[in-house]
Amino acid sequence: MHQKNGNGTFTSKIGFVLAAVGSAVGMGNIWMFPYRTGQYGGAAFLIPYLLFIALFGYVGLSGEFAFGRMTGTGPIGSYEFAMKSRGKKGGAILGTIPLLGSLGIAIGYAIIVGWVLRSAFGALTGSLMSTEPEQFFTEMSSTNFSSVPWHTLVILLTAAVLIFGVSGGIEKINKVMMPAFFILFIIIAVRVAFLPNAIEGYKYLLVPQWEYLLNPRTWIMAMGQAFFSLSITGSGMIIYGSYLPKNEDVVHSSCMTAVLDTCAAMLAGFAILPSVFAFGLDPASGPKLLFITLPRVFQQMPFGRLFAFFFFISVLFAGITSLANMLEAVSEAAQTRLKLSRKAAVLLACGAALAVGLFIERDTLMGTLMDVITIYIVPIGAILGAIMAYWVLGIDKMEQELMNGRSKPLSRAFAPLAKYVYIFLAALVVFFSFIIPGGIG
Repeated sequence: MHQKNGNGTFTSKIGFVLAAVGSAVGMGNIWMFPYRTGQYGGAAFLIPYLLFIALFGYVGLSGEFAFGRMTGTGPIGSYEFAMKSRGKKGGAILGTIPLLGSLGIAIGYAIIVGWVLRSAFGALTGSLMSTEPEQFFTEMSSTNFSSVPWHTLVILLTAAVLIFGVSGGIEKINKVMMPAFFILFIIIAVRVAFLPNAIEGYKYLLVPQWEYLLNPRTWIMAMGQAFFSLSITGSGMIIYGSYLPKNEDVVHSSCMTAVLDTCAAMLAGFAILPSVFAFGLDPASGPKLLFITLPRVFQQMPFGRLFAFFFFISVLFAGITSLANMLEAVSEAAQTRLKLSRKAAVLLACGAALAVGLFIERDTLMGTLMDVITIYIVPIGAILGAIMAYWVLGIDKMEQELMNGRSKPLSRAFAPLAKYVYIFLAALVVFFSFIIPGGIG
């Protein structure tokens, strides 16, 4: 079944890892992680967060990569394959759940990335620096069809990446955009370190408040942040795994992805929070931080226009690479299920995302869609992927696949961690997403 869609494979380990990191690094790293770390105990929050990152990267991320590589297709085909291995039907129907999650997130994400692109252009021309941030944000987000050119351009950029295929498009663009993302954020972080009172931001992020470790909510939020930060959704990482050659050490690549994703989150914290505190502003999470608070910071900084441009371009890179993963999962399904050419499937997936997105460009409508998708559909898709891989298909087959390209045996703890601990925690992610207002991811 492997690679029956003919989309090819990643040609290098670093190319695959950067593509996976590009999928994982997104708005959650940039606007949620720094705020949540400070909100739940600073460095104390990092203890449960890193524990969950290690576990989810080791068994969760590697499981999705291996599942996709074994089947050579996306969630619909992979779930169908797993169910048929047990003589059961219905896998394709179950596989549409995480796929709808990917499409739903892509619809809303493209709108946000359109705002990012518009803000980058505003920084370049100076309009962002001469306008009240609230007014600038309102103009681009308060009504439907308020940001059509930028939104459309983001979709077209993503489509251009995907049309060139796995090695010629996805891999090449991530080899450029992800290093650029890290370099630009490092430049911003170094500049921010010299701002007056920046130390307060570092304290917010790094000074441990140990009492928070006794608060169950700290562990719940760390678990949710880790789970969704790695983009374990039962869809996107499965499709990237389907493009992996058999000689790739999946477990090692998963661990590298988890490390780089965490570095990106920490780097975002070092770039954003000290600047916010330097000017006595509120480190609120969400669009307000990205599109209102930070522009106000840049307006007050020396060379703020330049650094605003660097910042929004780096966020744009993270957004495009994440969108490419989401829409690749959708377009691959269109290829295999509707028997379309790659170009036609990409245009269909991107066109669908744009067609729906144009009518919900208003931030309240977009926010409602994203809440429904991320709080309900994505967590269900994620646990379905874990169940399909480790219970329906089975731990023995998964371990055999994970050993392809690997010389060192898997730890004896891998099977119990995957079958019991990981599944239990994934179920908790779903449970808490449903009962905690706003979700946990």
